[in-house]
Amino acid sequence: MVRRVFKKNKKKSNLDKFIKKYHIPREYLSANRKAITRGLLVGIFWGFIPMPFQMLAVLAMTPFFKFNVPIAISMVWLSNPVTMPFMYYIEYLTGAFLLGKPHLHVELTIEWFQNNIGNIFIPLYTGTLVYAIFVSVGVYYGVNWLWIHSVRQEKRHAKRKQNAKKKKS
Repeated sequence: MVRRVFKKNKKKSNLDKFIKKYHIPREYLSANRKAITRGLLVGIFWGFIPMPFQMLAVLAMTPFFKFNVPIAISMVWLSNPVTMPFMYYIEYLTGAFLLGKPHLHVELTIEWFQNNIGNIFIPLYTGTLVYAIFVSVGVYYGVNWLWIHSVRQEKRHAKRKQNAKKKKS
């Protein structure tokens, strides 16, 4: 069920020609459980980090880990101009709480951020690390479990179908 979203009939396509032409390792586009869950882990982790060029950070990790790069890059897009203020504000509040610092009243102006960057930097990145680690690892294990569960369920369903055919014969 979950894996069917990622697994489709593989036919020779323009994508295969592109991969061959530019010598892209197949692992970076694999649609198996490990590649997908690792892609989710890496993408969500970097998506929570407030920094420019998050997609380049994902690409920088490709030599060290084998994961589905398109999935990872799309997960980085979870932090977009619409969601960023909410994500970073919650991360800041969490970091301030964990560090025991009183949180400042945040104003969405460039002047306010220039004047208070020193006060919000440590709490923001403390909260960021908490969310980046826990959410990305949680999604990794959650999707991994769903994938395994759906494979087992499909096998049980196929076995029941086979047994039903045997009883009819």
